[in-house]
Amino acid sequence: MRQYLTWRKSSRSGANNECVEVALAADRSAVRDSKLGDTGPILSFDAGAFDSFLGAVKAGRLDG
Repeated sequence: MRQYLTWRKSSRSGANNECVEVALAADRSAVRDSKLGDTGPILSFDAGAFDSFLGAVKAGRLDG
């Protein structure tokens, strides 16, 4: 999976690389820590789980 993904980082992450990156595949979404890049682990989610996660982020339900 790793070699076929195109990673995108948030434009709000700034210059210090403290952000996550997201890559979309046909039926999955992948997330990784931008500081670790290609050497770090990848979390993979099916489309429904990732949509639910994004909805919670946008609604502010995960703000600490």
